[in-house]
Amino acid sequence: MKKRILTGDRPTGHLHLGHYVGSLKSRVELQNDYDEFIIVADVQALTTHFNNPELINDSIYQVTMDNLAVGLDPEKVVIFQQSMVPSIHVLTMYYSMLVTVNQLQHNPTIKTEAKNYGYTEMTYGFLGYPVSQAADITFCNADLVPVGEDQIPHIEFARKIVRKFNDHYGTSIKEPEYKLSQVSRLCGLDGNAKMGKSMGNAIYLSDGPDVLWEKVRNAVTDTNRIKVAIPGNPDVCTVYQYHKAFNPEGVPEICAGCTGATMGCVACKKKLAEKMNAILEPIREKRHYYEEHKNVVRDILMAGTEKANKIGNENLREIEEKMHLHV
Repeated sequence: MKKRILTGDRPTGHLHLGHYVGSLKSRVELQNDYDEFIIVADVQALTTHFNNPELINDSIYQVTMDNLAVGLDPEKVVIFQQSMVPSIHVLTMYYSMLVTVNQLQHNPTIKTEAKNYGYTEMTYGFLGYPVSQAADITFCNADLVPVGEDQIPHIEFARKIVRKFNDHYGTSIKEPEYKLSQVSRLCGLDGNAKMGKSMGNAIYLSDGPDVLWEKVRNAVTDTNRIKVAIPGNPDVCTVYQYHKAFNPEGVPEICAGCTGATMGCVACKKKLAEKMNAILEPIREKRHYYEEHKNVVRDILMAGTEKANKIGNENLREIEEKMHLHV
């Protein structure tokens, strides 16, 4: 039996290269060895974008197309829509009975996110995000969740909920474990520590060659290097970080050209754009197909949601029997 993995995306816009480096690429690599579930977390998107349902609706398709375009095979993975899986919502409510408001208010991730969004008051849904996430992971009894180091507390919180729930009701819900990503986070074009949809510093998988070049051309480099003759410092250059991610074999040449003042920033950026376009071109080609066949995308999403519902309903029935909720 293959171990089951649960991962996914919030549909709040197109996916970008930060997603590709951080998770999408590894999803493709894992799909042959694991039973992989990809959640399109539209309910969780409402916690921060409740006033823009049109964006979420469009992004459900955009996120699904991005996952398919990078090489995920719908015959091997289950891509499903969170809002259409009732067992997740029921589990969220059951779990919430065992989690105090105080625990959620002191959750460091919740506090950080609230600060980032400028929330002085938090909605019930926003505050309960970690509980919902625990239900996402466990509705299908996932064994593993791929995460970055900063997301480990999410999994530990889910494990605590599951452990307490099992102790109370005698259920056998799996305590999920994290699968730590070995990939470094991709910084933004502006040098910000994170590439983000809301920061205007991202290159999207759907960007064409001209758009990509314009973004790379304006990416932040070593600000002290104002002409080719001045040696640069690659360690403070955003473009150099991108070379390490997308052009690793060319890194020695780029580093030598920068520190030795033999290669200018424009030439360096052109080499990067060429490498990025070579990687993105087959992704764009697949994505174009799905853009022209939106009905295929919907069918894949609905088929995956049906599979998720079958598994979730069976698990929920067993859980509710243990809870003595069936008459």
